Parts: sequence; C-alpha cells; structure tokens
Amino acid sequence: MSYDYLFKYIIIGDTGVGKSCLLLQFTDKRFQPVHDLTIGVEFGARMVTIDGRPIKLQIWDTNHAIWKIDFALRLDCQKFDFNFVDKHLFKWHRRLAQESFRSITRSYYRGAAGALLVYDITRRETFNHLASWLEDARQHANPNMTIILMGNKSDLAHRRAVSKEEGEQFAKENGLLFLEASARTAQNVEEAFTRTAAKILQKIQEGVFDVSNESSGIKVGHVRPQGSGGGEMELLLKEVDVAADCRYMEVAERGQSSL
Repeated sequence: MSYDYLFKYIIIGDTGVGKSCLLLQFTDKRFQPVHDLTIGVEFGARMVTIDGRPIKLQIWDTNHAIWKIDFALRLDCQKFDFNFVDKHLFKWHRRLAQESFRSITRSYYRGAAGALLVYDITRRETFNHLASWLEDARQHANPNMTIILMGNKSDLAHRRAVSKEEGEQFAKENGLLFLEASARTAQNVEEAFTRTAAKILQKIQEGVFDVSNESSGIKVGHVRPQGSGGGEMELLLKEVDVAADCRYMEVAERGQSSL
C-alpha cells in the first residue's frame, strides 16, 4: 500500500513495562501477556491516516532486540576459561563487546522520528528511571524526535504506584506528550501512536524536518520494490537479530539457555 510518509518509531523503557505488548496491541489488536524477554515481537508496521494522509508507522521495540544482542556478546565472553587464558585478553574482549553493544544501541536511536517512552504505573522504579532513558534518547537521537511518555497498565489503577499527575508533570517539564494507557484493554494505545504521528506531521509542515534526509526517520513516497532493501538501520538490525538468534538457539540446544 502506498503512503505519503513513513515514520520510524522506537519504544524505550525498563524491562517488563509492556513495550512488546503495546506494539502487539497496536499492530495486531491483541494482547499477549508476557513474563519474559522471549516474546519475539521487536518490529511492527501499520498504516494510519493523519489529517487525511496515509502514513506508515514502522516501529522497533528496541529494548528486546538490544537484550538479545547483549546476550550474544556475553556468551562470547563466557567462552574464556580463566585457567588457560590471560585475564588481560579477557578484559580486552569484554571491553570490545561492550563498545560494540553501545554502538548498536546508538544505531537504534538514530533514524527515529518518534519514540514511546514507557513506564509501568504499578512499579515506581520504572518511573524513576525515565530521566536516564530520556537522557540516552536525547544524546543519541535526532534532536527533533517527537517523544510521548506512556504510563502503561492503567487497567491496574488499584495497584498504582505513580500518580497520573506525576506523569503529566514529568512530561510537561521535559517537553513530552503524555498518555496513560493499557496494552491489555487497548485504552489509549491507538491514540498514543497517532498523536505522535500527528506531531511529526506538524513538524514536517512547519519545516522542522528535512524529509529528503532519511536519517530524520522519515521517508517520503512509496514503498521500495521488494528485495531492494530497507535502509542502513533496517539492514543492521536484521543482521544483528539473525546473529543473536543463532547464538541463542545454539546455547539452548545444549541446555544452557539460562545465563
């Protein structure tokens, strides 16, 4: 299907706040309760209409995919046996792995026009960590990226540990959009993605984005022919994801899937 614009999104936040569930609810309109990091939902896409214009949203659940990368890197480091290998060599290998991890992390932030910064309203620590996530995003991402703060699990308001007013205040102080939502009931999930898209479209119309530069996370026009590739960021993610999955399966088959 053709579109006027393609917007790239990332979803960031602590583990367990419901990032993959929000993505699945938006793209597939279904809820799948998840209690580990192996859901396998790290990318999704969907067409929406904003101000009468067809927009394609391409969404990356960054934390899940980055965890898999780190998993593979740590497995490589664990190959070393301190009885036979010099500790300096191990430290060098570990440092190289960490540098690669940081480089890949930066690649996720680059080329994103929008971000969903998610916390769990029932877990205070996930709210307390927002400043760190926001700092990373603003350090590595396009300065014009639109960010919406999402307090997930509004269906569990009786277990609330973060008030709605606190979320609103954090968003106001940091120039973010804000919504509380529920991946389980779908409340405000659609609105979170479309409000972000509407803000990005507004910035395009105001000339904030250079849409001729795809590093802005925006692509103009029609989908490329199948097989022509999807850009540097997508190719990197696919290559890394395949490598991490292969390493994970290799260890799982040996009965060592837990670190």
